Amino acid sequence: MKFSIDATPPFRLDLTVWALRRRDKNIVDRWDGSRYSRTWVYDGKIILINLTQTGTEAHPKVIAELKSKSDLPPDFEKEIRQWALKVLGLNVDLGLFYKLTEFNAIIARLAREFKGVKPPRFPSIFEAMVNAIACQQVSLDAGIQILNRLCVQFGARFEENEGVLYAFPRPEDLANASEAEIKKAGFSSQKARSIKALATTIQEKTMNLNELERMPNESIVKCLMEIRGIGRWSAEYALLRGLGRLDSFPGDDVGAGNNLQRMFSLDAKPDYEQIKDLTSAWQPYQGMVYFHLLLERLRSRGLI
Repeated sequence: MKFSIDATPPFRLDLTVWALRRRDKNIVDRWDGSRYSRTWVYDGKIILINLTQTGTEAHPKVIAELKSKSDLPPDFEKEIRQWALKVLGLNVDLGLFYKLTEFNAIIARLAREFKGVKPPRFPSIFEAMVNAIACQQVSLDAGIQILNRLCVQFGARFEENEGVLYAFPRPEDLANASEAEIKKAGFSSQKARSIKALATTIQEKTMNLNELERMPNESIVKCLMEIRGIGRWSAEYALLRGLGRLDSFPGDDVGAGNNLQRMFSLDAKPDYEQIKDLTSAWQPYQGMVYFHLLLERLRSRGLI
């Protein structure tokens, strides 16, 4: 199955994918220089999604090509369109954001240099929260490696000539695992317990994370922090990367704090309140600044 999806300009698939994958060692969100690939499980079917960019600067498009060992229904194209629009933010209009950047020379420079990046989201809030738990109190590189092992251990596999591609585990995959098995991926006992509990509550439908979509930011953070193992940083991380709330900037994010310190030439790393104050000038696009700062760090590492 192959079809095209329109994107709201400006758009660059490469920058958007890097903002999503964060590190080149990420085995779930793959990028080969021109193609984004991800394995997804839908209704029991394992699907490999390949996306490439085409079209013009004024009319960018994404070409979606699907592979599966199972027969896909004719209307499945609609599901993938919705998936791509959500995960890659293809229809997000950032015109106002670009206007706001004109009032800050540093952000204006970043906006020019990374023009076309869209705000990516994890396919599910569950995936965002597991990512947050994995990256708590460890480096991003270490967190990504732990997540990779989790996906190899519990994720669905799609095999082709280029090798094996792994899907991110579903709630039921982890709910049916023991804490000891989850811990083998590299999680602490506490983190393994938190992931197991989160997956179980979703599988047993005692929690419906989709209800969060209709709630205001403060209520979402409060609700998420009631979950075992979810603190303020994890809740705000899920708010941005799981729910796409662009007016959210994870104030306890160590990397973001370091980036802001460099940006404003501060003597010390800003604390939570200082970060909230510094980023308030970019309301309601604090999250876009977060992604631009991430891209700048990735560029400094020679990844983009």
